[in-house]
Amino acid sequence: MHKLAVRLNAVTQWVRGRLEEGRARGADRGDISITTVIIWVAAVAGALVIAGTIAVVIAKYDGKLAGI
Repeated sequence: MHKLAVRLNAVTQWVRGRLEEGRARGADRGDISITTVIIWVAAVAGALVIAGTIAVVIAKYDGKLAGI
């Protein structure tokens, strides 16, 4: 139990240090541009469309692909 407490204390100190470093750099609010959001949404939607298409093709030709 003592080991766990020591490790958790070390992690806590590391997180506090990182937060302080971030605060010292300036007032970055972490805003992301709308373009970035659009790109991510398009990428996820594209991946879902591709995965769905593959699933439909496999479901349609499942019996025919068994002999390959």
